[in-house]
Amino acid sequence: MISYYLPSGSKIGVGHQVDALAKELVRRGHEVDVFSACPPVSGATYRHHHIELSGSLRTFRFAAQLRRVDFSRYDVLHAHGDDYWMWRHRAGAHVRTLHGSCFDEAIHIRGAVQRLRMFLLGCSEVLATVVADATVAVSPPTRRWTPWVSRVIPNGVDTSAFYPDDACLARHPVVLFVGTWSGRKRGNLLARTFVDGVLPRIPDAELWMVSDDIPSDHHPAVHALGRVGNDRLANLYRQAWVFCLPSSYEGFGIPYAEAMASGLPVVATPNVGARYVTNDGRAGVLVDPGALGDELVRLLGDSHRRAQLTVEGLRRSHDFSLQTVVDDYEQLYLETMAGRLN
Repeated sequence: MISYYLPSGSKIGVGHQVDALAKELVRRGHEVDVFSACPPVSGATYRHHHIELSGSLRTFRFAAQLRRVDFSRYDVLHAHGDDYWMWRHRAGAHVRTLHGSCFDEAIHIRGAVQRLRMFLLGCSEVLATVVADATVAVSPPTRRWTPWVSRVIPNGVDTSAFYPDDACLARHPVVLFVGTWSGRKRGNLLARTFVDGVLPRIPDAELWMVSDDIPSDHHPAVHALGRVGNDRLANLYRQAWVFCLPSSYEGFGIPYAEAMASGLPVVATPNVGARYVTNDGRAGVLVDPGALGDELVRLLGDSHRRAQLTVEGLRRSHDFSLQTVVDDYEQLYLETMAGRLN
């Protein structure tokens, strides 16, 4: 597997998904090596190859360094995120997962330089779908710029770690956020909405933010939790009353699926990933940013509605079970290797 990101060096969801997939494949008896620009993950059961980088344009230099690696001894080369220029540099089978669209990110990101970088990465993504033996998308909307990609395998959630437990529920209303303060995750928007629109009507409510870029002068009812491990994150999902991630764009949105698997009602703004994971709002609440505060107040005060969303969310989360996702990938690996041999 190739992934620029891993949980040891990045909060981006792609890295967490690669780590989970690799561990599950090892548990099933496969030998897995992960090549990454991030350091080793504590407790990882797979082999790790650290591609050390410094300076600027790291994504592109990571790809250039991977071009020097001989992958011919592997049955499968599985690239996550960017393609890393693996054309004419094959293993037994070359599989590619589109975790989102850089073109879509370019639309929502701020700054001309960042937009140009995302556009160039988007061009590389399109080329990657041509040179790979098999390409999959994590959601149907991810195929917007590559409509010839027909196969969808969603991101997976380990339901042995993320599961509901009513005994853990906090005694006071808690809204949970997992993401970044700035950028497309829009944690700053949620914090402003919570302080101005929720606290005046529910004074004992708290906002717990799993984020490591929150300013130090935040409101006392906003709790900055920093980065947390999977065990504590799963516990936070079980304690909270509502999960809210008002991203402007998600290709999938792993925290939505983790929250639903934990029995936690989800509130999101209507980005393409949230629409897919919540089944167009049937298993969660989709609301425009301007109405976010009113919706959080309504949901925190309506235990019956929260219970309904818990049931619908748990039902929908079965589609994102890590075991089912890895079953699909194993089948894809076998099909792709067989196709190369024929």
